[in-house]
Amino acid sequence: MSTPVWPLGTEATVPGEPVPVELGPASANAAPVPVAPRRKRRAAALSRRRARRWRALRIPLLVLMFLAVAASLVAARTLLIPLVLAAFIGLGLNPVVRLLHRLHVPRAFGALLVMAAVLALLAGAAVLITGPAEEWIRQAPQVLHQLAPKVRQMTRPLNAASHAASQSLIGFGVGAPAPAAVGAPPAFGVGDLLLLAPRVLAEALTVLLLVFFFLTYGDHMRRRLAAASPRFAYRRIAINLVRGIQHEISRYLLTVTLINAALGVVTAGILWYWKMPDPVLWGCVAALLNFMPYLGAIASTVLLCAVGVLHFNALSHALLPAFCFAVVAAAEGNLITPLIMGRRMRLAPLAILVWLLAWGWMWGIPGALLAVPLLTCVKLIAERVPGWEWFARMVER
Repeated sequence: MSTPVWPLGTEATVPGEPVPVELGPASANAAPVPVAPRRKRRAAALSRRRARRWRALRIPLLVLMFLAVAASLVAARTLLIPLVLAAFIGLGLNPVVRLLHRLHVPRAFGALLVMAAVLALLAGAAVLITGPAEEWIRQAPQVLHQLAPKVRQMTRPLNAASHAASQSLIGFGVGAPAPAAVGAPPAFGVGDLLLLAPRVLAEALTVLLLVFFFLTYGDHMRRRLAAASPRFAYRRIAINLVRGIQHEISRYLLTVTLINAALGVVTAGILWYWKMPDPVLWGCVAALLNFMPYLGAIASTVLLCAVGVLHFNALSHALLPAFCFAVVAAAEGNLITPLIMGRRMRLAPLAILVWLLAWGWMWGIPGALLAVPLLTCVKLIAERVPGWEWFARMVER
């Protein structure tokens, strides 16, 4: 029986045992290839399908959420309008109350003093404009009847040219359109306003009480809100965040109110110089409408044009006061306010118009007046809240 001959460098093995194989340097350093189990692959595929479904449903869910929020704001506007108005007034007057508190005046007494001073100014303005406003409201139907003949008389040369053009068209066989029937304007009485007096009085008292409590206990509520954070580091960050937001919003509201009041005074002076009727009334209206950028200035200009047409006979003299106001409003909106407020407070015109339309649709005239302060406050908050900087950059000019 012959003995098997093994290659040099190898050893014989017992039958049934694995043959040892020498590993080369390349095979020794190679990492083992991981093989995922079937259960893990199924779980990963399921998570990917869920992520795709969530991305597909994200936009419809966001649209439904915004519609639900808008419907809630419309349904609760009788509650939210006084609350938001009182919050804005309280934030605007808070720096004055804080200054009195630093002079060792109690916050409650300081809030009463500031509110009394503001109410005295408002009462003085109301005394000056109540009589002319009632007269304009009472004469509204007659004013509407007088406006059309005045405009027709001032634009008689244009009407003559239009009539000559229409006659030439008739000569070519084009018939003139039939005049449209104009109905009489609906009757308007002061009694309709008196029916709203109890509701307006109740809302005014509600706003005054809310303003007083905001001025008196606003800082205490801020500290309580910040103290609700579980950790000291988060509490400190929350205190600094709320304090910065409150300071910026208070500065903005107080500055905008003073700028609009100054615009109203300048407008009243311009109208008095041009012998316009009731300059104080139209100055107050211009100051109030200026809380709506762009739209407020346009509405005031159109209103002053109508008043000038009713009061003066010459078209150039009738439009001159409105032109002067338009120049002042343009200088205020494009030069004075950006110079005082800075770049951070400037908003994109498209964002302002969309915001005005949205809040005017939800809350009517109060919503249109509060829209731009709301947008500015939301922008200031978004700048300081992590994750919402994109909204601040989107609405910034």
